[in-house]
Amino acid sequence: MEIAIDSDEELFFAEEEESIVVGGKTPWRVLLVDDDHSVHDVTCLTLSNFEFDGRGVEFLHAYSGKEAQQVMAENSDIAMMLLDVVMEEDHAGLKVVKYVREVLKNSFTRIILRTGQPGQAPETEVIINYDINDYKEKTELTAQKLHTTMVTTLRSYQATMQLEKSRKGLEKIVEASASVFKIKSMEDFIQGVLIQIVALAGLDDDAFCALGSTLVTRYEEAGGTASKVCRIMAGTGQFSDKSGVLLSEVLDHETLKKIDQASSEKRSLFFEHECIIFFQGTRENRGVLYLHGKDFFDPTERHLIELFGHNLSIATDNIELNSDLQHTQEDVIHLLGTVSEFHSQETSLHVQRVGRYVARLAELHGLEESEVALLEQAAPLHDMGKVGISDAILNKPGRLDEAEMETMREHASIGYQILRKNTHRPVLMAASTIAHQHHEKWDGGGYPQGLKGEEIHLYGRLAAIADVFDALACRRCYKEAWSMERVQEYFDEQNGLHFDPQLTALLLSNFSDFVAIFDELSD
Repeated sequence: MEIAIDSDEELFFAEEEESIVVGGKTPWRVLLVDDDHSVHDVTCLTLSNFEFDGRGVEFLHAYSGKEAQQVMAENSDIAMMLLDVVMEEDHAGLKVVKYVREVLKNSFTRIILRTGQPGQAPETEVIINYDINDYKEKTELTAQKLHTTMVTTLRSYQATMQLEKSRKGLEKIVEASASVFKIKSMEDFIQGVLIQIVALAGLDDDAFCALGSTLVTRYEEAGGTASKVCRIMAGTGQFSDKSGVLLSEVLDHETLKKIDQASSEKRSLFFEHECIIFFQGTRENRGVLYLHGKDFFDPTERHLIELFGHNLSIATDNIELNSDLQHTQEDVIHLLGTVSEFHSQETSLHVQRVGRYVARLAELHGLEESEVALLEQAAPLHDMGKVGISDAILNKPGRLDEAEMETMREHASIGYQILRKNTHRPVLMAASTIAHQHHEKWDGGGYPQGLKGEEIHLYGRLAAIADVFDALACRRCYKEAWSMERVQEYFDEQNGLHFDPQLTALLLSNFSDFVAIFDELSD
């Protein structure tokens, strides 16, 4: 079967490449599937000068249903498929449709069925039962009709892909907003915003954001060469793996000059094919968004992009503020823990080490990351109650007598009473439990409540191991430091007596992890 061509349309037969690159843009990839070679030839000829949205066409060819399936499996970026129905089998084309949609799960490629034997695949039945985008008889596909079909189909594909990019951008932003305290949450958030802007404005994938105090201090110190001191914080397309790289290492001279201009003039600049959005937050955060791939930005698009930049500055301010609050909370807790240890002539590093030991043991035990982080913050307050014990008892060299020991044991209850008043704060709630129960023993011989086994809260059992580990390994006013070999032997002896057997087994089988923490934060 041949494609009908308007008799009044002059065709120029010339030898030329099937892949047409217009203005440096990647061409649309179109798969031609037909067992008639002449159909391929005429289609390529008819569309030899085709262009949509500044992009030409690259044709891929398949001459059977099986070949089409292989090409589709190997190429995920095919925008459109012109598919014959009857080839090596009467319904070979329909099998290709099912393979693409159901096996490859490809819902993006636009599929146009064109057949020379409509009786073999009735239009109404095919449209209802198969996920295709159009149905054409070859005799009706004149050159003009074919051109029109290409434009409408590629426009549909373009819109579908922009929606998909938008969905991915929103998904990334949601993921980032749910974990704003994680190390790379800022990068994730910015990358999600970039994906959103690229999708909504119909730009290329190549975009990046350079953000931070480098544009406030180092930029000014360098005499206005922002491109030499700024690093990419997040990017998409060719910049997706350039996080942390200096702009001067990845951009050409002309682009660097434009970024310097936008930074020094503190305004957004729009050029042919690209734009640079300058933004500034209230916490001295400055940054630039670099976007590429549009010949002309109309006023509405400019306003939208600048609005994104403005909102991005506010969002990064808020994320940084949350991070500051988190770190402030951690610092305050460490300071409180240090107060109690300073009272007993122990170092602030003890409370930090206990926090790290508990976190590592909780991690080995399989607790969620958020709970591990909570315990690392709470555990340094385990001896908060020592503020209520006299210096004479806390710093007495040698062993305490029975009366002194009874007084010393009160620190567990004192710490609990101090911390339990803040039951609406998860960290302090956990800290109150740890302070109260970290001297309980698995066999019931501990204090202040004489709890036994799993009557002791998991947090108390974790802290008991961490506190004793550090106490044995360090020099105290009443003892010299033990060797790590002797510490290991002690835990092996007290397994199931003083300490939870399961947690003790985790400590002993990962003993080098705890030694490493001790060495890292040694006094």
